[in-house]
Amino acid sequence: MMNYLESLNEPQRAAVQHINGPLMIIAGAGSGKTRVLTYRTAYLLEHDVDPFQILLLTFTNKAAGEMRTRVEKVVGNDAKNLWMGTFHSIFAKILRFEGKHLGYTSDFSIYDTDDSKSLIKSIVKERGLDDKVYKPNVVFNRISGAKNRLIGPDEYLNNPIIQADDAAAKLPEMGRLYKLYALRCFQANAMDFDDLLFNTNILFRDHPVVLDKYQRKFKYIMVDEFQDTNVSQYLIIKKLAAMHNNLAVVGDDAQSIYAFRGANIENILNLEKDYPGMETIKLEQNYRSTNNIVQAANSVIAKNKAQLKKKVFTENEEGSPIDLIKAASDNEEGRLIATNIFEAKMALGLRNTDFAILYRTNAQSRAFEEALRKLNIKYRIIGGLSFYQRREIKDLLAYLRFIINQRDSEAFKRIINLPKRGIGDTTIAKIEITAAEQQVPVWEIVANIRLFQAGRFADTIEGFADLIKSFKLLVEVQQKDAYEIAAHVAKASGLLKELHEDKTVEGLSRYENVQELLNSIKQFVDNPDVEDKSLSSFLQTVSLLTTADDDDPDGDNDRVTMMTIHGAKGLEFNHVYVVGMEEDLFPSQMMLQSRADLEEERRLFYVAITRAEKKLVMSYAESRYQYGRLKPCEPSRFLDEIDPKYLQFAKNIRRAVEETQRLPQGFVRKVDKPVSSTITNNNPTPVSSLIQKKTSVNAAPASYVPSPDFAPSDTRNLQEGNKVEHLKFGFGTVKKMDINGNDRKAIIVFEGGVGEKTLLLSFAKLRILS
Repeated sequence: MMNYLESLNEPQRAAVQHINGPLMIIAGAGSGKTRVLTYRTAYLLEHDVDPFQILLLTFTNKAAGEMRTRVEKVVGNDAKNLWMGTFHSIFAKILRFEGKHLGYTSDFSIYDTDDSKSLIKSIVKERGLDDKVYKPNVVFNRISGAKNRLIGPDEYLNNPIIQADDAAAKLPEMGRLYKLYALRCFQANAMDFDDLLFNTNILFRDHPVVLDKYQRKFKYIMVDEFQDTNVSQYLIIKKLAAMHNNLAVVGDDAQSIYAFRGANIENILNLEKDYPGMETIKLEQNYRSTNNIVQAANSVIAKNKAQLKKKVFTENEEGSPIDLIKAASDNEEGRLIATNIFEAKMALGLRNTDFAILYRTNAQSRAFEEALRKLNIKYRIIGGLSFYQRREIKDLLAYLRFIINQRDSEAFKRIINLPKRGIGDTTIAKIEITAAEQQVPVWEIVANIRLFQAGRFADTIEGFADLIKSFKLLVEVQQKDAYEIAAHVAKASGLLKELHEDKTVEGLSRYENVQELLNSIKQFVDNPDVEDKSLSSFLQTVSLLTTADDDDPDGDNDRVTMMTIHGAKGLEFNHVYVVGMEEDLFPSQMMLQSRADLEEERRLFYVAITRAEKKLVMSYAESRYQYGRLKPCEPSRFLDEIDPKYLQFAKNIRRAVEETQRLPQGFVRKVDKPVSSTITNNNPTPVSSLIQKKTSVNAAPASYVPSPDFAPSDTRNLQEGNKVEHLKFGFGTVKKMDINGNDRKAIIVFEGGVGEKTLLLSFAKLRILS
């Protein structure tokens, strides 16, 4: 026991040794919060706390798994008895035991987002509503938002404010869609992800005996990433902790970045009001990053008003300043970043996995993908299409789901004509209408089709029903494990045969993906830590996976990671590139409506900075394609908020430009001296003015307005002394022509302080005035 305690600093040790009473651990970025949670769990176990009485809630399965492994190393097999997992997995488990109180069986299906949107699409169509107005994504998000605020369908319909909002949004049928969606989920014995929390709240509210059971069971409750909890999650935690009051939360308000999906920063800012005697411990020493990175992050987050004050520090090396890269366009930004990665790999002997490119939106990935491919640098995109969201994977999983739960209407619709059996939408609609008339699940009609229909139609349906019945025998009578059933279903259903016969590249890839799914099920069955190897157990596990839990499907993990900043929280990389640092992109123009919005964007920037261990590079483009048009951009206000002494303009930009050939728009930049050489501690200069002075940001004088009749001229006869107009730089005079074969350049002195620019005439768009 003393060994691991001696490895902790004083605040960490105090948090670990705190046993009884409420505790809030404010954990700055890189401060070792996972270590503290792990050792606190071990400390409780070593002080005779029953592992079955400990509940530890995380936000990803991967985080829970890593924590469990660490605890096992300290205390041994007792760690296997902890209730440790994500909010959704833990409360899904409770609902498997207690769902009968709400009318669900223990084998209820869990609908993912695609299932939910498919159901919503069907309901919208049935009600004859315009699917361009009642878009599945819009309807789903409004329902999800209501559930996260614990507003059920009846409350939604009876709330005049909500109804007025829906009317203003021209969605007057929204409440009725919500009620019908909830009813159809219940009839299908299915819950969506939000229901796992919503229904747990209902369970504890309406069934006090059940609540009492779990209050007594969980004597010690710990919550990781507490700043990301929503109203629904917090109320569950508060109810469970009410008996023993032993609640320990770990979080960092500076990293609260998920308001868009319901996270409520007030949960952590106001926690002490709900627990007046709460002890608060601050973990302020950063073990991850260099001092330059830590201090730069501090200078940014200090601008937020709504925060729990702390001063993060580090005893790590000073490190190099943050590099700032200016690019003429988004495509050039991609080339410069890719070249920078290539050079760093060669110079420092690093692997691809040491690098991460972080952006505000997924749409920004294209330019970096293209640039990395040209340099033969392998990469992976996190947050793209999850392995478990691929069509062929969902097809087989739908078969497996329906074997377990014949009330699962979305699984039924997916597999009834898969592979093709000649069963069209009209036939399916007839079955659903008959089921509605008889007031029975669709499966009752399918399983007894001869009672309702005859002829070829009935023969085909009966063949499908017999297939499902044979699969059910494997589960209910022969009690085969998950892999034996899945392998049989993949073959007997015809799915594998259909994919194997598709000899296209895409068909081969889909076939390999299904084989990989079967491999993952075999791993599940062969895992000695998994006691329940049934198909139902596997489906419960896989339905709760997120993209953050996905592994690289081809096993090659030496790749540059590309992902949104939201997806990067909790991760760390040797070299980090934060790209697209432009106004209206970061901060997003969608997040400039209030101070709270802007502060959330600043917290997101803080998260981006603090992902870096050794080196941080930021970039911005002076022009970017948006909605098919090239638009000028200006550097993000957040660059101004970094203390300039921690910044420098990236070195070797000229070399990067030369290696990536010509620049878009014909712009050739001069290499600037590092910004840090122009800054002193006594006279700090705002970054925006440094960018303007040192790099002559490509912007025309404020008084310049492009001529309404501007049209590019033929520059083949351009000569020294000509007066010209450029869309971005304004008016100027040709100082010198530099002609080398087809490589024709013009050195032009522009007015209004823009200064001298060298333009490649094959790219530049100039209007010759005289």
